[in-house]
Order: sequence, then structure tokens, then C-alpha cells
Amino acid sequence: MHKTRPIVLLSSVLLLASLGHAQTIMLDLPRPSQHAVITQRIGITNITVNYQRPLVNGRQIWGKLVPYGQVWRAGANENTTITFTDPVTIEGQSLDKGTYGLHMIPGENQWTVIFSKMSTAWGSFSYKQDEDALRVTVKPQATEFHEALTYDFDNVKPDSAIVTLRWEKIAVPFNVAVKVDDIVKASIPGQIRGLNQYYWEGWDDAAGYFLSTKKNLDEALKDEDKSIQLEERYDNLLNKSQILEAMGRKEDAVTFRNKALDKASAQQLYFYGRQLQRDKHSLCIARTRKSILTIGPRMWVWPACTAVKGTSTMQ
Repeated sequence: MHKTRPIVLLSSVLLLASLGHAQTIMLDLPRPSQHAVITQRIGITNITVNYQRPLVNGRQIWGKLVPYGQVWRAGANENTTITFTDPVTIEGQSLDKGTYGLHMIPGENQWTVIFSKMSTAWGSFSYKQDEDALRVTVKPQATEFHEALTYDFDNVKPDSAIVTLRWEKIAVPFNVAVKVDDIVKASIPGQIRGLNQYYWEGWDDAAGYFLSTKKNLDEALKDEDKSIQLEERYDNLLNKSQILEAMGRKEDAVTFRNKALDKASAQQLYFYGRQLQRDKHSLCIARTRKSILTIGPRMWVWPACTAVKGTSTMQ
């Protein structure tokens, strides 16, 4: 029994040595295909492409180095990956949030873009179709020459962007869209469960977002009331007046606007007057009113604005 212990110990040492050697095979050295990461935020959703950038280097790329009709890693070395922090739609088809291996099947007139649940493989050599989360077909486009493979976010809009691979003289675009309002609405309760729930600013920000989208006005009013309960401020009182006006409650809107003006500082009154002058929808006729508001050694003169066509007058 005692004679076997040195043998077991020696075997363990050799195993550890071999594992240590395996961990140092891949040295951190420069690669011909350099690493790149690009991120675009749409609403509050981050889209990140993590990839390696092979060079043309005088080679014929399409149909030769990258054969038509075969799965390609859409980059070099490890999997090209794409990460979505929220659910999205790709070319109109739904895809859940997560990190995916990004592969493509090139064709002369049509490409297939593949989002694989396997994101940690090396290239496309072990790719399996039954691991696909989604496949979409897109049309390649001609583009100016790109020596290094590049991913870009093009045609960025409030709720969508086009992810485009460019290499040599070919561009491969696919559209990514996000249901921004739904995602923001779903995220607000979680965001406000922390310290934000104890301060007026968080509830005011939430209400302000709903007001800006002209959606969920009932929720906006509830959030603004919570903000006002925590602390009455010019900002949340004015916001509430605007929510009430958007809901068609004109008289209540005037009441809370007047409350807001009572709370306003000299600067806020000044900028409120300037805003009314610039507001094309109120059709205001500006009148200069010499109401002198003092802040320390500085004197502020703010304009009053008499509105027409039934809108109320700031006096």
C-alpha cells in the first residue's frame, strides 16, 4: 500500500504539469487577423459584434478563399459573435436576447445569415445546423474596396439599424429592429426598485419618457404623482401639467402649471418664457414684461408671452 503512494503522487504532478503546459500553448501574440468589437445602442438595447478582421492581402476572396454555398465563420479564428441585450427582430423575424455565433453562407446573388446557439466554437468547422436559433436570407451589395473585413452599423434609427459586413468589394447587410417602447416600459419597474424609488427624479424621468412617446399617459400620471409626493418641484409639477394637457384635461393642466411657476426659480421662469416664445405650436405673440428677478448680484429680465387661439396666457 505504501509503495503505491509515490507512483500516485508522481502521476498527479505529471498531470498538473501537462495541464499547465496546455494552458500556455496559446500565447498572447499579434495575429494577422486583428480583433475588433463594435457596439450600437438602440433605445436601451446594446448590440455588439465581436470578430476578427482578416485582410484581402491580394487574394481572391469570394468563390475561392471563401467558397460559395458553404458555411463561413463571417470573420476569422474563433467564432464571430453577436450579442443582443434584449429581444430583437432580424429581417422581421424574432430572436431572443443572448450571444450567438454568427455564420454566413455566401452566394453570388443571395446570402444566408445564421445565428447559432453555439457561440464558443472555433470558426465554422464544428458548426451544426440543429443548433441554429435563426436563419435569414439577404442580398449582397457592391461596395468600395475594404482591405480588412469590417462590421458597421448603418442607417441608425430610434428603433432599428442595419448591421453590415464589408470585405473586399462586397457588403452584406441585415436589419435589426427593437421594440423600444415595450422594452423601456418593462425595464422601468426594475430600474426604479433600487434607490431611485426614494427620490423624485426617478419617477419624474419615467413619467417624462411616457409623455415624450405620447403612450401610457395613465402610467405617466401615476409616476408623476409619486414624484410629487416625494418632493414638489418645478420640474415634476410642470411635467404633470403637460401630461394632463396631453390627456385633454385642460383646466387641471393650468392649475398645475401655475403651481409649477410658483415653485420656479428665476432661471426656470426665464427659460420657461423663452421656451414659449420659441414654441411654434402655441403661436405666441411675445410681449416684453419687465419683471426683474434678482439672483445675488445678477438681474434677470424674463419675457411674458400671450398666446392666441384659445391657449392660456402666462401672466
